[in-house]
Amino acid sequence: MTPRILAAVLLFAAQAFDVASIKLNKDGGSVAGLRRIPGGRFEATNIQLSALISFAYQLQPYELQGGPAWLESDRWDILARTAGDPPPVAAGETDTMMIATRALLAERFKLAVHRDTKDMDVYLLVRNRADGRLGPGITPSTTDCLAIQKATDAARRGGPPAPNPNTPDHMVCGMRVSAGRVQFGGRPLSTFTSVLTAMTQRRIVDRTGLTGEWEFDISFAPPPSGPAGVDAPAPDPNAASLFTVLQEALGLKLQSARIPMPVLVVDRVERPEQD
Repeated sequence: MTPRILAAVLLFAAQAFDVASIKLNKDGGSVAGLRRIPGGRFEATNIQLSALISFAYQLQPYELQGGPAWLESDRWDILARTAGDPPPVAAGETDTMMIATRALLAERFKLAVHRDTKDMDVYLLVRNRADGRLGPGITPSTTDCLAIQKATDAARRGGPPAPNPNTPDHMVCGMRVSAGRVQFGGRPLSTFTSVLTAMTQRRIVDRTGLTGEWEFDISFAPPPSGPAGVDAPAPDPNAASLFTVLQEALGLKLQSARIPMPVLVVDRVERPEQD
């Protein structure tokens, strides 16, 4: 065993779930999600395996390639716990729960994957102005959102109440997405690309060169079709398009390109034995 492979094995062993229960969800329903619970606990409810893989490997939509159809059709309920109480990490960083989920997928679902590249049509998120200046609607975040998240986790474990800087009209830490509006604060722009991907149905690649965390609140004409079963509000005939708002409010634009992009290819996966 090479030193690199040995190091990977030791990392998985150190950051694997101590116990995990996996059950096929037969109740159905439209509510699905993942959440970390203080005390090293992890819960996935009514989740597709493709979504679980995307969480574990921090994939954007369309980055997962291959695999059987049941990666999308089957839904799973998972309860797991890891040793200790892993601290939160900054948005976009890999944490203990992601590494432990990779180990769970390999052990219980027999998941084997490899990295590859594939030419894809994308949008490059770039600065709109030649001088690099941004629009009036975006500002650097001045809030330590990681410290607030740590205080929130401490409060859940019985500590003093944590402040919540967010209000319905101002998102300081996090992201709130609704039909025709995105409220964004205390996060790197790389986390905004997944929202843009869902809205444009094309992968977004951040080429702005902007680092750090940002804050903005934009409104625009929502796409003509939304999620199934959700009644969207009547469109505002005077609302500008998403492309226009990005340029005028944020000083950014989406530029078409076809480039090689990294993908994660599923080589093998099996339905697990259920608890």
